[in-house]
Amino acid sequence: MDKKLLKKERDPSILILDFGSQYSELIARRIREANVFSLVVSNFISIKEIQDIDPQGIILSGGPNSVYEDNAPTCDEKIFNLGIPVLGICYGMQLMVKEFGGSVTSAINKAEYGRAPINIDLECDLLSCVKDKSIMWMSHGDSINNLPDGFIKIAHTDNTLHAAISNKEKKLFGVQFHPEVIHSECGMTVIKNFVYSICKCKADWTTETFLEETIPRIQEQVGDKKVLLALSGGVDSSTLAFLLNKAIGKQLTCMFIDQGFMRKGEPEFLMEFFDKKFNIKVEYINARERFIQKLNGITDPEEKRKIIGGEFIRVFEEESNRLGPFQYLAQGTLYPDVIESAGTNLDPKTGERIAVKIKSHHNVGGLPKDLQFKLVEPLRKLFKDEVRKLGKALGLPDEIIKRHPFPGPGLAIRILGEVSNEKLNCLRDADWIVRDEIKKADLYNDIWQAFAVLLPVKTVGVMGDKRTYAWPIVLRCVSSEDGMTADWSRIPYETLERISNRIVNEVAQVNRVVFDITSKPPGTIEWE
Repeated sequence: MDKKLLKKERDPSILILDFGSQYSELIARRIREANVFSLVVSNFISIKEIQDIDPQGIILSGGPNSVYEDNAPTCDEKIFNLGIPVLGICYGMQLMVKEFGGSVTSAINKAEYGRAPINIDLECDLLSCVKDKSIMWMSHGDSINNLPDGFIKIAHTDNTLHAAISNKEKKLFGVQFHPEVIHSECGMTVIKNFVYSICKCKADWTTETFLEETIPRIQEQVGDKKVLLALSGGVDSSTLAFLLNKAIGKQLTCMFIDQGFMRKGEPEFLMEFFDKKFNIKVEYINARERFIQKLNGITDPEEKRKIIGGEFIRVFEEESNRLGPFQYLAQGTLYPDVIESAGTNLDPKTGERIAVKIKSHHNVGGLPKDLQFKLVEPLRKLFKDEVRKLGKALGLPDEIIKRHPFPGPGLAIRILGEVSNEKLNCLRDADWIVRDEIKKADLYNDIWQAFAVLLPVKTVGVMGDKRTYAWPIVLRCVSSEDGMTADWSRIPYETLERISNRIVNEVAQVNRVVFDITSKPPGTIEWE
């Protein structure tokens, strides 16, 4: 199929130029929460590319550099003369000021990090309905000391003379604070003011419009060809399965490879749910013994991951050849994956992406180069929270939509040291008790992840007046928005007590339960 014939994807209403900020994705998410479609692009984007997209507004992100440093990231200065409203955030504001002849200097003894109240000096569209003395999140070591001609100060803090600026004639605005950060009390108000009042965007980025636009595009891309999806049961692959089933029906085949490292009852649930309840064709591949044999004697966590990933590729290749041929591979690629990916592989004839790498629940590396599927990635412009909304609209139950994240290698990396069937059965039972009690305490949806870890040591215990020598279980419960940072969850003592009592009483070979109270950083969420 000629790429030109494919239905054009929606262009973003707001472009976010990324200057290396840790918050660029967060800016995009906040704008989308206002039902306005936004995308993060490189600061090297050309004027022609911007004009082709024709956005209604542009945001310049923050960044770790100083604008006066050699080789500091910049953008084409013509951006400021397109007549498109521009909002500079932190570094983005400083860059704008520098381009117009103002000055930025190191804020010696006046750097600002954390919460700071802003004082509003002048009413304007950008700060409409923002209360004076509102707390905003600051994170900067540089400050503007002289504004260019045409710019005026509209807000300040005790440490920052120019906390917000405006050039109404040129539709240029800047804030030194970070409105995208949740700690900014009126941050969402500032963002909505920019996208609605200044850029005149419509709130038309909804789950319903996404479905209306995406289903015909999938149908046109695939035509009458067959599509293969590696189903894990996670929210991404499950939502994708429902979406593709709605778009192309029986042209879709889902493959579930059971490597033996899933949580208790999950393989059975997946087959019952997809294949029998919703009549979505799922090929069940029982590869448990094959995977466990490959891990015999392996203790190094990275080696375990590579072995699991490599074996998954081999099983996937064998089974796809048996069931196929398939022309398309469906992947639950999300927008953060796209932002982080280093380039794409394109079919020179059609312009479609080709799978020389597979994103799966197994964190697989590269597929064999002779396995050249074309990719169907309808979720690649969505964030995780948007996928959950989509899943709900498609009829997925909360059991899947609100499912805690689960690592690709599964329980194999929650067993420290060598993996065996005995240890897997032990951890499965302990992990099920953790999740069962968390759900009974009505805490499941308040926690990012709650799970058990099996340590490769044995501890002394006393059970029934007898000395025991058995494994300890680590209880890991963390709260997070995106997994990049996390804090340990404050579980009520009564719940912890029930979990501990049940594990030592119901799970063989366990005589001790400990609770991990390490945040990320310095720790990680997983133990391996």
